[in-house]
This record gives sequence, C-alpha cells and structure tokens, in this order.
Amino acid sequence: MRKDDSAPPPESGSSVSPDRPWFTRRSTLVVGVAALAPAALAGWVLTQVLAGSGSDGQQSRQLPASHASLSPGQRDAKPGSPPSGSPTAGASTPAAAPVPAKGPLAGKTVVVDPGHNTGNFKHTDEIDQQVDIGTNRKECDTTGTTTNSGYMEAEFTMDVSKRLRAALEAQGAKVVLTHETGDRAWGPCITERARIGNVANADAVVSVHADGVSAGNRGFHVILPAKVKAGAADTAKIVEPSRELGERIAGNFARTTGSAPANYLGGGTGLVVRDDLGGLNLSTRPKVFIECGNMRDAKDAAQLTSPEWRQKAAQGIADGIVGFLGG
Repeated sequence: MRKDDSAPPPESGSSVSPDRPWFTRRSTLVVGVAALAPAALAGWVLTQVLAGSGSDGQQSRQLPASHASLSPGQRDAKPGSPPSGSPTAGASTPAAAPVPAKGPLAGKTVVVDPGHNTGNFKHTDEIDQQVDIGTNRKECDTTGTTTNSGYMEAEFTMDVSKRLRAALEAQGAKVVLTHETGDRAWGPCITERARIGNVANADAVVSVHADGVSAGNRGFHVILPAKVKAGAADTAKIVEPSRELGERIAGNFARTTGSAPANYLGGGTGLVVRDDLGGLNLSTRPKVFIECGNMRDAKDAAQLTSPEWRQKAAQGIADGIVGFLGG
C-alpha cells in the first residue's frame, strides 16, 4: 500500500497534488531536523571546548567565555590594540612624548669626570703624550695612585662617579660621564675631559679624585681654578661660580661623610686654588676637582675602600651641586 492511499481524494479544481499528505509529513520532518541541528552543533562545540580536544588531537587551551563572542580580528589583536573595525584600527599610534624630568635639577646638565682610568697602567706611552693646557704642556693623563693594598684611584673615582650620577638623576639632572667602565683602554686626555664639559654646556662639572701623599696626611680638599689667560686657557668667567660650587661641595661633603678638610694644605678650609691643571684651565663651565681623601693613609684608605662611605661621599658631592644650582 502506498503512503498516501488512505488520503481523501482531492477536491475538484484543486491544485493540491495527490501526494500532499506525504509532502506535508516530509516538510514537517525537515523543519524539525533543521530546528534541532543548530542546538546539536552548539552542544558538540561546547563539548569539544570543555573537553579541551583540538583539531590536531592535542590538548588545546580552554578559551574564556567572552572570547567566543569576539570576531576573528578581535581575537587575534595584540593586548592593548584597538578592536578591528574601530576608527583607529590599523592606524599608526604616535609615540608617547617623553616625561619631563622632575626635581630641583630638572633642565640642568652636570658633567661628572671620573679621574684617571684603570687601563692607564698598561698604556703609559699613550698617556705620556704632551698636550697643551694653555699655560704650559703636560701629560695627557696619569695613572693615578693606589692604596697600599693596591686599590686603584681609578676604581674609586668610577665607583663614586656612578653613585653621584644616580644621586643627581634622582634630582632630575641630566648627567654626562666623561668615560664609562671599559669603554676605552686608556684616558681620555685632560684636554678631552675639559672639552666634554664645554660641549655639553654643563651647568656644573666635577672631577672626582683621591690623593696619594704620605701617611699621616688626611682629609679632603676641593681644587678651584685660578684666573689664567694663556693660549686656549681663559678662566675669567668661571672663577667665581667655580668657587661657589667648590664651597657648596666642601660644606656638604664634610657634613655627609664626617671627613675633615685636609690637614696638609688649604689652611683647614678644604679649598685650594691651582693654575696647573688642564681640566680646569681649559674649562669654560663652572668646574672643580675634589680629592676625597688620601689613599696612602691607612685611616683614610679604610674609608675610601668602604662602599658605605663612598655612597656618603657621592651624596655629599650631589648635595653641594644641588645647592649650587639652586635646588
């Protein structure tokens, strides 16, 4: 018996097919299947996600629920990037403007000159070259001194200079070192050290040193430029501001380190004027040298080799610079 044998005969003039009852049932079945398919597919997808089974048979990462609602472009975007289709998507983002330095020394430039170089001992021919300092000619650089145990002045000056840089940068200053650890085999020459401060248009320049005189001579002293005018040397404009810088550093250095002014020169003031140092003669910017102590005296050497004391030394110099620059 056919599927539609039980159906009533069609009405006269009707366009309905004799097979309509079968078509009706088939349509109903198709509609039902179509309605169930999305739900079944969604259930299968959910099962796969929860099971963590990837298409390659390996364990895949479970995605957060919110991820499923994103478009492919949004899912692939890097963190922090604008969503696909947004007005800024695909457009280049301008670089953020640098944050201005903050602190009492913001806008100021300080050049710090670590005296000597640990490599000078191996390059004596190079550093013995004569250079013109205006008033006369002298060695490009020297080896510097050491403690009796062999701790180099150049090691000391670089350590204090780096600590000084950190202290000044914390106050907002731009700090330039005349050289860094290992960036050159020897030097630089005293003429180049002066030129670095001049080219940087520094608001203050400090050259860090330690003395090497006989035992029993103790304390620090700050060396100021004399008034000289000869050849390339002309210190007329920097004598007074350099003295103010030196006085500020001497006072703060004594207070912070507890060290006394030198007992062997300077008359107890901790200040000495010299006209034979190329780093001062050739400077066009306010500049001083500081001899932080005597490396050949056991008591001073104990301080100079102490990291804690070197930190105090750097802070004392920094405080003097801040005072000089009006911080």
